[in-house]
Amino acid sequence: MQNQYTLSVFSEHRIGMLMRLTTLLSRRHVNIESITCSECEVEGIFRYTIVVCCDENLANKIARQMEKQVEVFKAFAHSGCETVFREIALYKVPLKTLSGQLELVLRKHNASVVALESSFAIVEKTGHEEDLLSLLRELKNFGVLEFARSGRVAMSKPMKPLQDYLNEMELYNN
Repeated sequence: MQNQYTLSVFSEHRIGMLMRLTTLLSRRHVNIESITCSECEVEGIFRYTIVVCCDENLANKIARQMEKQVEVFKAFAHSGCETVFREIALYKVPLKTLSGQLELVLRKHNASVVALESSFAIVEKTGHEEDLLSLLRELKNFGVLEFARSGRVAMSKPMKPLQDYLNEMELYNN
C-alpha cells in the first residue's frame, strides 16, 4: 500500500547533492511530492526534507541507499504519524475584493494579510496541505491572482538529536 513518507536527509552542502538524491528516487520510479532544503541545527550540515508516496519497505530502502552517498551523514524515512510538519502558502488577491466577507474567510482559516499594495493583497497561511488548499478554494470566489505553496518542513517525533548520530559515527571512525 502506498502512503506518504517523509525522508529526512542530513548531508554536507555540496553542489550536485540535490541532483543525486532526486536521481536516486527517479531511478526507482518514486515521484517527489515536495522537497525543501535548509541548514539544520548542526553547523555546516543541511537537511533535505523529501516527501514521497511509496510503501514502507521502499521508503526505508531509499533512506539506506541515500546514506551511501559520500556526503550524506544520515537519512531517515518516517510515516506521517511519526512527524510534525507544516507548509506555508501565499495567496495574492485583488485589493478590490477586500471586504468583510473576505475577512471572515481569513479568520476562519487563521490566515493573515502580510502585504498590501495598491492593487492587491498577499495573504499567508501555515498548515497542512489540505488546509492550504481549502483556503485556496474559498479565495477563488474573491479572485486569486497568484498562489504559491512551500514544500513540507518536518521534524520527526522519535528521532534522537543529529549530534548524537554524528558523535557515534566519529567514535566508529576512530
